[in-house]
Amino acid sequence: MLKSMTGFGRGEYIDSTHRIVVEIKAVNHRYNEIVIRMPKTFGSLEDKIRRSIANTILRGRIDAFITVDEYGEKKRTVRVDKELAIAYHNAMRELAGIVEMPASDNIFHLAKYPDVLKVEEITEDVEQLWPKLGTAIESAVLNLMRMRETEGANIERDLLERVDKLYTYIASIEARAPQILIDYRERLLVRMRELLAAAGAEPDETRLIQETALFADRTNVTEEIVRLKSHLSQFKATVTAAEAVGRKLDFIVQEINRETNTIASKANDSTIANVVVEIKSEIEKVREQIQNIE
Repeated sequence: MLKSMTGFGRGEYIDSTHRIVVEIKAVNHRYNEIVIRMPKTFGSLEDKIRRSIANTILRGRIDAFITVDEYGEKKRTVRVDKELAIAYHNAMRELAGIVEMPASDNIFHLAKYPDVLKVEEITEDVEQLWPKLGTAIESAVLNLMRMRETEGANIERDLLERVDKLYTYIASIEARAPQILIDYRERLLVRMRELLAAAGAEPDETRLIQETALFADRTNVTEEIVRLKSHLSQFKATVTAAEAVGRKLDFIVQEINRETNTIASKANDSTIANVVVEIKSEIEKVREQIQNIE
């Protein structure tokens, strides 16, 4: 089944201590580019996050947005700057000696000095949060892939319909091809008679056959039609394949376009030229569609 490269998925994990939300947006891109926006504290998990996404999403520009809310009481600790406290104490004793006043050793008074006591939050080990975050990522990726597959199914139907149109156009070229030779022979015969009328001579049948044969060889598009049908058959088989096929389809479309251009240059017929215009129009629509395929 085809998968579109565009889509959006959201995943969420909630328990008594955390709420983690992961939103993933994907758009067209030639390669697989993953951009992650998350709290700085989750930086050590970036490789895990990237691998978790890349294991499923193979191609496209992927923007992942991660938000984390913490519930409950935060763990805190009070740190004593021993060196600073001693420095304050010594400074106060020195100052007391200078002004000839008794020094005070009141510990509560010393604790009020700047930066002697510092309150610090105990940060949680983010590695322990990975199971929660991984669950949210898995949910977001799953929802995104569902959207990609739905859009991919619509693209697949459209592509197969256009391939059927191309088969119809090719059939009309095959039906027209024999008539091109007949029309050329008749035009050549009329022209030869016009040129030989003054001399009272009749066209040379052998020469007429030779010229017609040469024209038939120059304008024969059988080989191109065979290859074109083969490319279309390969295209249909690739569309229904299970793996990522966007680049392969792009290559096949290039080959289809190449054979079509050769037919247009060799056929030397206005009717076939008009059919080729229709074929190229369909090819361009196919090309636009497959730019959105993974």
